[in-house]
Amino acid sequence: MRHTHPNWQIKMQTILTNTFFLIVSMLLVRSVNAQHDPHRNATQAIAVNQLKKAEKELAKADNNDPETHFVKMMLALKENNMASALTSARSAVNAGLPFSRLLVGPRHLLKTLHDMQAFQEWAASYRDLTLLHGPMLGELTDHSASFWLRTTNQSQVAIQIGKRISSQVATGPDTDFTAIVKIDGLSAATNYTYQVLIDERVVQVENAQFTTYPKMGGRGQFAVAFGGGAGYVPQWESMWDTISGFQPAALLMLGDNVYIDQPRQRLCQQYCYYRRQTRPEWRRLVAATSTYAIYDDHDFGTNDCAPGPDIESPPWKRNVWNTFRQNWINPSYGGGESQPGCWFDFHVGDVHFILLDGRYYRDLPGGSMLGPVQKTWLLETLKKSHSTFKVVASPVPWSEGTKPGKDTWDGFPAEREAIFSFIETNRINGVFLISADRHRTDLRITKRPNGYNLFELESSRLTNRHTHQVTKTPGLVWGYSDTCSFALMQFDTTTEDPQVTFQCVNIDGEVIHRHTLQASQLQHQ
Repeated sequence: MRHTHPNWQIKMQTILTNTFFLIVSMLLVRSVNAQHDPHRNATQAIAVNQLKKAEKELAKADNNDPETHFVKMMLALKENNMASALTSARSAVNAGLPFSRLLVGPRHLLKTLHDMQAFQEWAASYRDLTLLHGPMLGELTDHSASFWLRTTNQSQVAIQIGKRISSQVATGPDTDFTAIVKIDGLSAATNYTYQVLIDERVVQVENAQFTTYPKMGGRGQFAVAFGGGAGYVPQWESMWDTISGFQPAALLMLGDNVYIDQPRQRLCQQYCYYRRQTRPEWRRLVAATSTYAIYDDHDFGTNDCAPGPDIESPPWKRNVWNTFRQNWINPSYGGGESQPGCWFDFHVGDVHFILLDGRYYRDLPGGSMLGPVQKTWLLETLKKSHSTFKVVASPVPWSEGTKPGKDTWDGFPAEREAIFSFIETNRINGVFLISADRHRTDLRITKRPNGYNLFELESSRLTNRHTHQVTKTPGLVWGYSDTCSFALMQFDTTTEDPQVTFQCVNIDGEVIHRHTLQASQLQHQ
């Protein structure tokens, strides 16, 4: 009889064990790519009338989660089962869902629920619920502030600071009941509290305070937080309170801010925005922190999408852009109606922030992530800038080798080199890079033979479950992927050699890594 060598048995056992864990890992990766989000997945199915698929997705969900009952309610409405819809709505509220979620919508789907006498009688006790989402502070300057909000009904909204009252702005169905209200005549670097007025009545708002920016071009000390990868995971929504505790002057959301992955169906887009905007932690943060946003693949199209250079093709582009604009408060959106996009810039004191759109015009065959109009704008903006620091933000990493494939700037090496070379040819000082997409926080350095080294701070695991392990490429200074984290930039331009300190902060508020960069390190010799 032939005997099996014990070492061979051990090797076979090892192979089988490794194969088992490989299969499990593949299954886990498939699910985490969807952010373990059966509610979102079921909503995608409801949007396209795949109701059996929606039921299967909901079977994976936690029945103690109020979102499970909310999506069951939407499914029942789609099936025209009104009694079941009302029961699920009550179960959602009993499980902790704010009643406002039942009012905000998606309204075209919830209309039949709203028309029910039983629902109207239930809603009668919430008559004072006039503000559904926001306020979100944005477009802050050294002399003005703007506020985004969403109301229950068609209303007139205004902001009051002291005795100063802004002009009234109307909300209505054309804007998904949102409005942006601006108030001017403020002083630089000054603390303010404010009130929201809806139809001339004061509405209670938590954390209704802010500090205007330092004088335009002037020196100052302030912090700016940023990140991406904000999949909806209720137990990690505390991240927004953690960020708030550091009192940043601004919050930059650099993409995958909500995971939609359904550019053709507005119902799913609205659902993903609404559940985040209803969270009290999020509302507390953005009520007092000037907020800016660009999109990436999961909140613009689908995973790693490269939809091409045309404005109207695919036809869903402009619709997604319009929904995006209704849910954020940026200073501008690309080139406006004639040249849609999400690129823009703004200043805090003598720091210039330049945020890019990496999706709308992404053209793999043409070798351009930005498209010609945005690229020209970027180069002209850099050349004209006289700020001490110029922070260029991309939704995907700049550094080589940070992600397999062509989804980062590795897929557009000629355009990346053209930007870097332009900085060197025109001797533009003070540039560093920030980005998102990889589910971790990294600091990397790209060495440049004809200019100063380019530092890149990347962070994109604000609330995601899924983690990307740190990729150890040349130029890695440090990386962190143990749990959720965000990046914090502490600027001090009051010193003889202005500086910015990069920090990696985890969800518990612990500073894991830090690195101080002097302005003198970002100068051409």
